[in-house]
Amino acid sequence: MARSTVAILRTSPATVRRDYHELLNLAGYQDVLSKEVDTALKVNISWHFFFPGSSTPPWQLDGVIHAMKRDGFDPALIHACHNRTVVIDAHLGERENKQLPVVESHGIRNVHLYEGDEEWIHIRDAVGDLADRFICLNQVYPDGFMIPRRFIGENIVHLPTVKTHVFTTTTGAMKNAFGGLLNERRHWTHPVIHETLVDLLMIQKRIHRGIFAVMDGTFAGDGPGPRCMVPYAKNVILASADQVAIDAVAAKLMGMDPLSIRYIRLAHERGLGCGDPREIQIVGDREAAAENWHFVGPFKRMTFASRMQHHIYWGPLRRPIEWSLRTVLAPWAYIASVLYHDSFWYPMKAKRLMREVLASPWGRLFQNWERLTPNDDGYAGVGDAASEVRTTGLRALACSVGILGTCIKEAPEFVSRRRRHAPRSAA
Repeated sequence: MARSTVAILRTSPATVRRDYHELLNLAGYQDVLSKEVDTALKVNISWHFFFPGSSTPPWQLDGVIHAMKRDGFDPALIHACHNRTVVIDAHLGERENKQLPVVESHGIRNVHLYEGDEEWIHIRDAVGDLADRFICLNQVYPDGFMIPRRFIGENIVHLPTVKTHVFTTTTGAMKNAFGGLLNERRHWTHPVIHETLVDLLMIQKRIHRGIFAVMDGTFAGDGPGPRCMVPYAKNVILASADQVAIDAVAAKLMGMDPLSIRYIRLAHERGLGCGDPREIQIVGDREAAAENWHFVGPFKRMTFASRMQHHIYWGPLRRPIEWSLRTVLAPWAYIASVLYHDSFWYPMKAKRLMREVLASPWGRLFQNWERLTPNDDGYAGVGDAASEVRTTGLRALACSVGILGTCIKEAPEFVSRRRRHAPRSAA
């Protein structure tokens, strides 16, 4: 295997655009992404509410688009790409996380994979006999599953953040493919989530023209992520064509041994990328890459919800609960998630945990995003007042009621029943 390269730079609001352009080129993105085909920018929305480190921040999306346009990529061949889950509202998320204004200001397309005329095709039609080599997906989905047709032949650029995760220890480039490549029944894979991420990386390598990842660590999240975290301002950004290597470097920054994380080790052992930091070439700021943030990880300070999730997928009741999640009973899990995360945790606890990082330059940049005009380097001024997130407290609680209604209405188990019982139109 050729030696993998991960680029890393320290950055600031004043230089963030220039730094993202340098970062992408240090990582050799123009050698990976063809300018002749569509490029999907796979935006990460881990929570529709804004929480630092949880989702793609606006300067990450802007920095990548600005760099690509500067390097001669046709904006007509670039689009932001969003998936949907039954507990995350992607339309609310792109507004609350200020991603939509970036898309609109650059004039690129905005694609929601579950809407409009987006076509999905069977996995065996997409990858052929590669499906015979899956570690777990054939067992999870005996009849196969569907993936977006538009992905075939496209470039994809993943836009994750540096954070922990209650299922996968850390989450980054490899996990970012999870929502886009699997349909609403992706929760069936949670008991074998590490193996699933490896299968998804194999699929990506078969279907995409080029694969690249850009990871934002200006905010980073520790604890029971990807939502109920302790956020920090860490001022680093990373990029690589190797999805395994960038996840490994991010894990090492957080103070973890990458090869002790199952999805990284499995992908490394199968030659899908490099998960051993000793074999990864670091370009850019080597001192930044050598930092150890000493994160405690997702398992020491678990929330009530994360403890219950572990009991559900890996505890003694795993078998009957797994069965319930494959039936019309499954929406109980969606309802429980929204009630805990959106109706309780965010209204009651998020503001306190966000306070310190929202007072940072990145918090002030987020607060004033729509009112600032960047130059080619970045944002010369970000304002003096600390950021204030309006959708907290009672406002967030009220918003969660609507989200709860949507998650019940759009639950795939109910949608599939409606389709089966819908009258067929006359020929």
